[in-house]
Amino acid sequence: MTSNRLDTVRIGLLSVSDRASTGVYEDKGIPALKTWLSAALLNPLEFVEVLIPDEQALIEQALITMTDEHRCALVCTTGGTGPAKRDVTPEATLAVADRVMPGFGEQMRQISLQFVPTAILSRQVAVIRGDTLIINLPGQPKAIAETLEGLKHAGGDAQGSTAVPGIFAAVPYCIDLIGGPYLETREEVIKAFRPKSAIRTR
Repeated sequence: MTSNRLDTVRIGLLSVSDRASTGVYEDKGIPALKTWLSAALLNPLEFVEVLIPDEQALIEQALITMTDEHRCALVCTTGGTGPAKRDVTPEATLAVADRVMPGFGEQMRQISLQFVPTAILSRQVAVIRGDTLIINLPGQPKAIAETLEGLKHAGGDAQGSTAVPGIFAAVPYCIDLIGGPYLETREEVIKAFRPKSAIRTR
């Protein structure tokens, strides 16, 4: 496959952290997202990156800017989804939403529950605003990759068969349905699922 025949995809990456935004420690969420998405997608990618503190008004404005002005097809947030008083990313996401996509949050918690019982404390949501899909992801790089990619059975074929599907398998078709660009994935990382009638041939 040659990338010059694929749609260019603009993706917003929003990291929400009081401490990282003030330089107390280095933000790891945006680099982890860029690394995974660059490995998973065959499309040429353009990233819009923002790092802000846990302030609902700032999060809402960043999401609106990424969707309405930058016209991102996909926005991924990281951080701020727990039960702590400063965790307001889900509230900000829901405040700018046209429609809620509850299946994404349900599956993210199912994946995380394979590792820690505290996954039930996560309040991650996914929504549609206009023709943009917005997804709240975990804050830790390892959890980001697990959530997007899913979990594989040990052994089996070369890549391992899927034990728990990752959420990104459904992202390309969702973006198709809301009028966004056609995303193609590297199947060794994540295999996108589309009905046969929705698969584009080149």
